[in-house]
Amino acid sequence: MGTVTRGTTNPNRLRRMDRWIAAAHGAELRRAAEPVAVDLGYGAAPWTAVELLARLRSVAPHARVVGVEIDPARVAAARPYERDGLVFRHGGFEVPLAGRPSLIRAANVLRQYDEGEVAGVWERLCARLAPADPGSGSRGGLLVEGTCDEIGRRHVWVALGPEGPRTVTFATRLGSLEHPSDLAERLPKALIHRNVPGEPVHAFLRDFDRAWAAAAPYASYGARQRWMRAVRDLTADWPVVDGPVRWRQGEVTVAWEALAPRG
Repeated sequence: MGTVTRGTTNPNRLRRMDRWIAAAHGAELRRAAEPVAVDLGYGAAPWTAVELLARLRSVAPHARVVGVEIDPARVAAARPYERDGLVFRHGGFEVPLAGRPSLIRAANVLRQYDEGEVAGVWERLCARLAPADPGSGSRGGLLVEGTCDEIGRRHVWVALGPEGPRTVTFATRLGSLEHPSDLAERLPKALIHRNVPGEPVHAFLRDFDRAWAAAAPYASYGARQRWMRAVRDLTADWPVVDGPVRWRQGEVTVAWEALAPRG
């Protein structure tokens, strides 16, 4: 289910997203009896799936990765890269696995779809995630869906659980940033057309730019210190759900409800 993407990919393109997944979801992966992650729509080359396996195994040694592509030729080209813990399968949004994965990563996949199609895709993918288990403290599997630039300097992604959207994360290489609103061009499909006056994501980026400007004196200590000060100021008005450890990485994560489209 779905349509073929352009397939554009590069080594290390998704490193920021992978780093966040390892930190935010590593405990769930370790808790799972069979931690399976899906790299959905990995593209014309298998680099992102290969890298995902290595990064997840740094926090969950038994993790396995299944690369899923809707183009059979891309699957055939990826097969020589299969190894222990890494396989490639032909498929799409139906996620052709026998069980339910602990993670689905769909990066730069929905950008070519209409905004009106996003909710249905999210619902279908979330239904494939491992369910929550309150008895063990598990919140269930995680869907990470978002967009980045060609070399991975700027990302924005939504994290969803079996129950639906949870958070939105903005991540950037700080040395390349002029204003936080530069990240607007990488908003995921659910938000990119909502960056207009009257919508929460527009207000958030406006306030972020103002906080960034107010934090200009911290630039003498480096872009990281300026970013951290700007994010700290944002917490007065926005539900930022992470802390300085993540801010130092050039990230900030906000509750989905605060940025969700109106209407």
